[in-house]
Amino acid sequence: MSITRRTLLNTGLAAGAALTFPSMLRAQAAAEGGSVKWARGLPTIFDPYTTTDVNTIDYAFGIYDMLFGIDSNLVPQPQMVASWSAADDKMTYTFILRDGLTWHDGAPVTAADCIASIRRWFQTPGGQLVKERAKDVSKLDEKSFVIVLKKPLGILIDQLAQVGSYALFIMREKDAHRPPSDAVTTHVGSGPFKFNEELYVPGSSITFDKYDGYVPRDEAPDGLAGGKIAKANRVVWENLPDPQTSLAALQAGEVDLLAEPPADLFPMIESDPGLVLENLYKSGYDYFLRMNCLQKPFDNVKARQAMLHLIDQETFLHVINPSLKGNRNVTSLFGTNTAYSNDTNTSWFRKGGNPEKAKQLFKEAGYAGEKVVILDPTDWTEAHNASLFLAAELRKIGVNVDLASSDWAGLVARRAKKDSVENGGWSIFITSVPDFSLSTPFSSAYTTMNGEQGWFGWPQSNEYEALRSKWPDAAKVEEHQALAREMQQIWWDYATWVYLGQVPTLTAYRKELTGLIGVQAGRLPMWNMRKV
Repeated sequence: MSITRRTLLNTGLAAGAALTFPSMLRAQAAAEGGSVKWARGLPTIFDPYTTTDVNTIDYAFGIYDMLFGIDSNLVPQPQMVASWSAADDKMTYTFILRDGLTWHDGAPVTAADCIASIRRWFQTPGGQLVKERAKDVSKLDEKSFVIVLKKPLGILIDQLAQVGSYALFIMREKDAHRPPSDAVTTHVGSGPFKFNEELYVPGSSITFDKYDGYVPRDEAPDGLAGGKIAKANRVVWENLPDPQTSLAALQAGEVDLLAEPPADLFPMIESDPGLVLENLYKSGYDYFLRMNCLQKPFDNVKARQAMLHLIDQETFLHVINPSLKGNRNVTSLFGTNTAYSNDTNTSWFRKGGNPEKAKQLFKEAGYAGEKVVILDPTDWTEAHNASLFLAAELRKIGVNVDLASSDWAGLVARRAKKDSVENGGWSIFITSVPDFSLSTPFSSAYTTMNGEQGWFGWPQSNEYEALRSKWPDAAKVEEHQALAREMQQIWWDYATWVYLGQVPTLTAYRKELTGLIGVQAGRLPMWNMRKV
């Protein structure tokens, strides 16, 4: 598109005011980025400090920013921070914010915002380690602050950058002052995209507009680090829960991107010359069932161990990913492809499972026909199918099963309840996490055993937590590996969760959509993508 004198005059008349030539160029660049439509699940909670729901976290990556971002090699890089330094004794860290950081309402981002966000983060599982080691977090001036430790923490920067769960997103001071139990309901961040309040249709669509006031870093985008350049002037998330409808919309060009299409649609996607099917998430996703350790029957360790023997991973993998491409068994607490994956205490794993052993263990647990409620997300094909199959397998060995069907948002709300099933609680739900997120117990809320202070299911083992507390101070890989084996011994004795296996998570998109950034951490950011 060329800009002529007539174009400028007509634009000026239509708008009622003259625009400067640079403004026209910026407007042209925004238009050229197009509007991207993404078929995917929508968050019902918009506060990333209150949930690990992937839809909420992806939303947060669009509108908020972080002090540090991890690059494609999983190395932390400065993001909102211009520079940082550590004192010789490694007890005081000083951080200086870069120029040009503003909130979506135009106000400048300050050190006070960062301090309030850090203190709020301290109240989540993701920030617990830094909270334990921090003596003080205080302001030096409007753009700089310090973290003073009472005990050295060599992985401090890694913790500030971690995205395994409960990442440190920077919020306005007035939003961050509320506890995580009191969810933030405003949508004002300082990231590359703004939440469009006027176009928000709850349960149907969310619209993000490019934030023209965002100043990206000079570096090229690299994973979740580097320049976060919003090349699309608008990104619309559309809730199309039926997979066939989503694929039809993608093929017709009504949407440009389809997050996590079910495996039975892969052949149709691959046969369409206008579509691409790609593993952008890099890290495989590990599926597992989580049990409620507070309520019957899974408050009894033998009932939990029964589930280890019941599950036949290969059959569940057929159910989750019928294409069979990329399916893998998982037996280590630390995933399949991390430095700490090991085979300690995995004798329970058996091809085909062992239903008779499972039945015996339920009997030894004193199971007396109590109702087992499986939370069933009907809008997530893979987990829904796995839930149906799990219910059938449990019924075969005499377990009284009730499927509580809802959308994923309903599941997320219900899994937070610690009540008995008679009072609206639950027994089991199925979910998945990137294999990467299991690489260290301090980047993952999922692998804690701190009881009711921890993640849903609430397992508790003081012995395990004592080992986990040694992790940050272990200096060598060999020390971490030794700790990993000890922790895994306890984990599988307790039977905190049961793996269903690992599958690749693929993304389908139209060929005219370019610039998508694959991130091993299991995120698909909105920046850098554009329609040609």
